Order: sequence, then structure tokens, then C-alpha cells
Amino acid sequence: MVFRKPPDGGWGWVIVVVSFFTQFLCYGSPLAVGVLYLEWLDAFGEGKGKTAWVGSLANGIGLLASPVCSICVSSFGARPVAIFSGFMVAGGLMMSSFAPNIYFLYISYGIVVGLGCGLLYTATVTITCHYFDKRRGLALGLISTGSSVGLFIYAALQRELIDLYGLDGCLLIVGALSLNILACGSLMRPLESPDSPPPEKTCVDKVPDQYFVYREKEKTVEENISILEKGYVDEKCANNMPDYKQDSILNKNVLSSINVNEKDTYKKKVVEQTNFCKQLAKRKWQLYLNYWEETVVLFKNKVFSALFVAILLFDIGGFPPSLLMEDVARSANINEDDYHMPLISIIGIMTAVGKLTLGILADFKWVNTLYLYVTTLLMTGVALFAIPFAKSYLTLAMLSGILGFLTGNWSIFPYVTTKTVGIEKLTHAYGILMFFAGLGNSLGPPIVGWFYDWTQEYDTAFYFSGFCVLLGGFLLLLAALPCWNACTNQSSKLPPNTYSYKVASSA
Repeated sequence: MVFRKPPDGGWGWVIVVVSFFTQFLCYGSPLAVGVLYLEWLDAFGEGKGKTAWVGSLANGIGLLASPVCSICVSSFGARPVAIFSGFMVAGGLMMSSFAPNIYFLYISYGIVVGLGCGLLYTATVTITCHYFDKRRGLALGLISTGSSVGLFIYAALQRELIDLYGLDGCLLIVGALSLNILACGSLMRPLESPDSPPPEKTCVDKVPDQYFVYREKEKTVEENISILEKGYVDEKCANNMPDYKQDSILNKNVLSSINVNEKDTYKKKVVEQTNFCKQLAKRKWQLYLNYWEETVVLFKNKVFSALFVAILLFDIGGFPPSLLMEDVARSANINEDDYHMPLISIIGIMTAVGKLTLGILADFKWVNTLYLYVTTLLMTGVALFAIPFAKSYLTLAMLSGILGFLTGNWSIFPYVTTKTVGIEKLTHAYGILMFFAGLGNSLGPPIVGWFYDWTQEYDTAFYFSGFCVLLGGFLLLLAALPCWNACTNQSSKLPPNTYSYKVASSA
């Protein structure tokens, strides 16, 4: 498939709108799972760490499967993947309403919904990057606010639906709303050039065509005999030359030649089939080797290596507040009359503001997006250290808003990845990074829950979370420092196919 130059507008704005609503519909419930988390604690009576696995799987399994999601989007396109994933998200939410225990939710809500969200996220980010270049930061910021607006609305919506229809009715209604993803996915038209000629087939790709053409030409022995005999009789009648001796000799020669041709044909067919299987296996093995070679080249880039460590530690420490903040307030014995707005809703609306603001900042030439991302990591770590000192609704609301704004750095993460490895390696690199992000999402909330089950308070858990985020931020900062690049360039020369951040960040 040959893609045109990104138009930075036109149908691209339609892609932005439908991608916004796609992330709104698919991530609204999983990100606002903190409301459901309290209901599941009361319904099943399990520990906080065990129950937290449901929400962490829903937000982490899709990212863990990012390499598979990237392959699916690259192979089938964003539109088919989005439509198929819409059925997964809606079906998983509806199945969760019939959950008899917490283990059923691990499958229905955690794995099915989580995998559908991962496919949809990869599809929306990939197709948006194809449609935008100069305005890519703004476009990514706009579509990523969809999940944050979904968090803000779904936090209040799910609480209201639970009061009206119960937990089961809430999940059924939310699952029905998710079916609108099918309409959004149908509008994700791929950006390809209709005038460009199709790429020529390689020798391996031509083998099946040759084989089928050969099969069309192949005839049975009886058909060959009848055709030759008919042609010979017609020729003899036209010449009016009856010669029985000559007729016998010719028939004998025809039969002998047919037997020889039959053996040659069979041998030729066996050889072609064998060669085809060998070449096909060789091609698949070569593609496998190329994938791992490209992966090794990516990890030779020290900024990319530090980036995957930073995203892993950030999600271990930075994700739990969005899932557990409501329970933190309940554990601090805050009076419900002081609640003016759910803390999860505050996180959601401020995440939307953060994504949009940081996305706009990333488009300015004087802004180094990597340093901007590192700044958000360091500030997030400090905010996490402050949570144990918050003993009132007002302070928790302020910290929720700060954490929500800083979590908006998700909007510039694809931008940072693109500038680090290039647009041609975005799908591959982004899939690897999202795998480690999913690992952090899956481990973070259960670890915090286990800390609470062990100590009966959240203070130690959030100290641990803040330390993880700060460590990841400092490692990424050290890898991106100009003096470190200078020392590396003096000690060794980079091969032509290695991507250094000094080159990647020049745009």
C-alpha cells in the first residue's frame, strides 16, 4: 500500500472526530472503573489487591498486546480492526453484567474489554499519524482527550446508572452505548493513493499464480488422446488420403508421447510445489528475522531504551490514583457531604485539559517534546509523594486535578516516539513501548492494593509509586542530556541505520 503525503486537514479532521468518539466510548468505562471497583468490593467481598486486578487488566491487557495490535492494524487496516474491536468492547461489557464471581470479571471485563480497547487505541493513533504531520501534536491531543472526557462523564454516569438500575443494569447500558464504535470505525478511510500502480510481486509471490496457470493448462491423458485423434482425423478427411498403416504408426507415436508427457508433467508439478513451499517458509522466516533485527536496532538507541523503562515505571506508579482515589478518600474518613464532584471526574476533566494543552505545546518548534515529557514525569512523582499528607476533600481534589493534568502526557507520547525513531518505525516502536506500558498498568493497582492489605493504609503504597515515577523520569533525562550525546559521539561513531535523539529531535 502506497500512502500519500499527510494532508494535515481535509478528511483528516473527520478522522480526528471519529477517533475522539471512539476513545470516548471504549475507554469511558475502563478508566472510570473506580466507581465499579467499590461495587465489586461490596458484591464479592474479595481483598483490594485481588479486586484491583479487574480494572488493571482492562487498562493493561490492551497495551500488553500492543505488538499484536500493531500487526493487526498493519495487516488489515484501521477500519476493519476498529469495527471488529467495537463488538469486543460491547460484548465484554454486557458479559460482565452476568459475572458470578471476580474470576469471571478477569476474563469478560479485564481481557475482552481490555484487548478491544488496545486494538482501538492503536487504530486511532496510527491512522491519525498518517493523516497529520505538521499538526500531529494537535491532532493526537484532540483524539486523546476523548478518553479523558469519557472518564469525566462515565464516572458520574455509571454512579447514576448503578443507583437507578443496579450494577448489572449499568454494565448492560454502557455496553449498548459502546456499539456506536461501529459507526465511528466505518468512517476511518485509509489514506492511500488510488493512482499509484500496485507494487510488483516478488518471485515468491508469483509462484502461486504460476502454479494455478499451470493447473489450468494441465489436461488428463484421455483428453489429450481425444484432442489429438480428432485433429488427426479432421486433417485426414480434408486431404482424402486414407493410409491405415500411417494411421497406426501415428496413433502409436501419440500414445507414447502422451505417456512421456504425463510423467514429465507430474515431475514438474512436484518440483514446483516443493519449491513453492520452501520459498514460502523461507519468506516467513525472513520476515520473522527482520522483525527481531529491527527490534534490536531500536534498543540500540539509548533514548528509546530509557523511554521504555520510563513508561513502565510511570504506569506502575501513575496509574493507581485514577483507579483507587475514591477508595483513598473513603479510607481517609472524608465526609460524603463534602463531595462536590467525584475525584475520578476531576482526574478525567483535567486529563483532557492536560492532553490538549501538552499536545498544542508539542507543535511549537522551540519546545523539546522529550524534555516536556520528562518534566511531567518528575512533577507526577512529587504529586504522588504528597497524597499521604492529604486529609481533606479539598486537598485530594487539588492533587487529583494536578495528577490528571500531568497524566495528559499520553497525548505527546506518540509524538515523542515518532521524533525518536521516525514515522516509518512508529508502529513497531509504539507497539513495544505500549507493551511495557500495559505491564505497568496491570501491576500498578494490584501492588498498591496489596500494600493496603498488608499495612491497612495507603501511605507506603504512594511513596512507592512516587519513587517509581521519579526514577523513570531521571533515567530518561540522563539519556537525553546533550552532554551524554557528546560523550557518546566522541567515544564511538554510530552506524548509518542507528537513530540518535540529536537527529530525531531536530524537527
